[in-house]
Amino acid sequence: MSDPQITLTVRHTPSALDSRRGVVRLHPEVLDALGLRAWDAVHLTGARVSAALAAPADDGGLPGVVLVDDVTMSNLGVSEGAEIVVAPAEVSAAKTVTVAGSRLASASVPPHTLRLALIGKVLTVGDAVSLLPQDLAPAAGSDVSAVRGQLSRAIGGTWTNELLTVTATDPAGPVAVGPSTVVSWRDGARTGEPTGAAPARSATALVRSTAVTAVEEYIEAEIVEDEVLPEVVETVPPVADLMGVESSARRLAEWFDLAFHRPELLAKLGTTAHLGVLLSGPEGVGKATLVRSVARAENVEVVSLAAPNIAVLEPNVAAARLREAIAAAAATAGPSVLLITDVDALLPASQPPPVATVVLEELRGALRHEGLAVVATTARAESADPRLRAADLLDRELSLPLPDARTRKELLLVLLRDVPLEPGVELGTIAERTPGFVAADLLALRRDAALRAALRQREESEPRISQQDLLDALSTVRPISMSTSDNLATGGLTLDDVGDMTEVKQSLTEAVLWPLRYPDSFARLGVEPPRGVLLYGPPGGGKTFLVRALAGTGALNVFAVKGAELMDKWVGESERAVRELFRRAAEAAPALIFLDEIDALAPRRGQSSDSGVSDRVVAALLTELDGVEPMREVVVLGATNRPELVDPALLRPGRLERRVYVPPPDAEARAAILAAGARNTPLASDVDLAELASTLDGYSAADCAALIREAALTAMRESLEAAEVTATHLDTARKTVRPSLDPAQLAALEAYARSRE
Repeated sequence: MSDPQITLTVRHTPSALDSRRGVVRLHPEVLDALGLRAWDAVHLTGARVSAALAAPADDGGLPGVVLVDDVTMSNLGVSEGAEIVVAPAEVSAAKTVTVAGSRLASASVPPHTLRLALIGKVLTVGDAVSLLPQDLAPAAGSDVSAVRGQLSRAIGGTWTNELLTVTATDPAGPVAVGPSTVVSWRDGARTGEPTGAAPARSATALVRSTAVTAVEEYIEAEIVEDEVLPEVVETVPPVADLMGVESSARRLAEWFDLAFHRPELLAKLGTTAHLGVLLSGPEGVGKATLVRSVARAENVEVVSLAAPNIAVLEPNVAAARLREAIAAAAATAGPSVLLITDVDALLPASQPPPVATVVLEELRGALRHEGLAVVATTARAESADPRLRAADLLDRELSLPLPDARTRKELLLVLLRDVPLEPGVELGTIAERTPGFVAADLLALRRDAALRAALRQREESEPRISQQDLLDALSTVRPISMSTSDNLATGGLTLDDVGDMTEVKQSLTEAVLWPLRYPDSFARLGVEPPRGVLLYGPPGGGKTFLVRALAGTGALNVFAVKGAELMDKWVGESERAVRELFRRAAEAAPALIFLDEIDALAPRRGQSSDSGVSDRVVAALLTELDGVEPMREVVVLGATNRPELVDPALLRPGRLERRVYVPPPDAEARAAILAAGARNTPLASDVDLAELASTLDGYSAADCAALIREAALTAMRESLEAAEVTATHLDTARKTVRPSLDPAQLAALEAYARSRE
């Protein structure tokens, strides 16, 4: 039996005591549902996979929320508000653990002290981990205060800011460090070995030598201990390396140049050098990196403020942190930019906090400073307080697009430019296999591939990343936009694996794959591609199987939603869920939205007794399908066995205009389905699948697959040592697996299909 798992919404922990200790907080009922006790380990799945210790929330919390710190968010590749899957984790005692850190940490902290700092934590290869001891539930016999003292003496007051990366563990998987674990620095000392005397160096020189490494760690993990961080520009990529956002970079550079270097020109034209910008785009696309790169090119200093970090503080403290950031930006010698990341966390559009008015006034005051601009980023522009767009605040907007296949290839070329690759690595193939990936996802892909290459070539003097390393990394790295559990697994299926159904496959290829593969052909002929398809047919006919095969053929991201999943009794929540679904699909394009049981989601309006919820959902679907903002590289596919119940407005041209009938399998198709189901089942010589298929009138595709399974179980009931399935076993199975197709329903579906011909 598989382990239980629950999908929860990520929230930043408000407790400073939990910060950077590898602990997540769950509602007690969630712990019970997962069969966990306090301080058991949990397996966390977001854009990446990680593990942590689980403890009950101090105030009970909300059942649908998991409280995590910034390091765990970074390890999962998600941000606040995303959804992750939580499940119990099997943790092994670590034999060896290898970590990498800054030069300051690796040179100053001996391995035995490092081991004491890691005891009581759950570690996974590729994750970041802090030196802060796990003192919430310390291991028996551990002396936390002594460890903190050793670390403070070794590094100084900045030891709490140090982040390490777990590069290898033995055994693989989540492990726990114990007193007998051999802990080592990568390419450095290990426990049980003399560390040797390090050459004498001043603390100032040592800190200066590690500045680049520290900033690289910050950029990789996007974690800031202090909310206000003056930028160190040495590690910011040049504007030329920003692929796919050239026009936005050029526009931002022009604004910086006019506001900072040519204010007199603006004055002559009757305006001011006021510059406030709202920069939007999918999570991880590189919004903050764009600002830093352009600022560096224009000799502008950047001061960063992470809005989610101060949004969880008390209102007075949050306002004070904002004032500190503004003061730091205004105190620079030259022009400066106050960069506020994820501003919607601090200034949400719905139910803005009381501190929002204070924040807006402080930003107005900041923009009155000469030589100071404000740039705010958000992944959801519609979720930010509309007052931000006032004429005296952020009156200019830029939007970064999702990288297409060509841009992803260029990004991979930049990211892997200095990485040793084996001959024959085809980055174009990787780019085609990564729909919906943004720059941060490709960076995670590079990191995962490097770890796989390192594990494979531990003894090699010149290790290299191979094509297979990159392809294998795709199995664990998911795009940020697909970090929740509603995506449909294809299992490697393609349309070639679907027997028969030639006309159905051709219709789906034309309606779904052509618009995503050949948009230029549609543009050249001056026509809009189909936006949606209705797939209908009897139950068990293989509609979901066809969708999985279609997604595998087109390398599409698929968002699968059961009809009733979007229904909510609270006013506005169902419509919000529909908008969020389409927004996430647009961020993961090319994408397919699969609405299973669409008759339950969009029934005929005016005939339901659910207080108008269904009618509002239908209206929301119609708005998304042909609203003001057209869908690009997103196709909607609805499936139902009751097409007459679907609201007719949804089936008009420009919406789900193509209707594809999936008929029940005929004898030839049933034979192909039986053969596919018995691919891994040894059959006796007396089994004739073609003859059997000819006698299975009324059997659906699901019935045929179930017949093979039941025959195998019948053989096992006779003998657990059975080596094959005989014709007798199949005959016995037919007494249990009966045909499920209803002749009356089939006649109605065929009549509906004929009426649409």
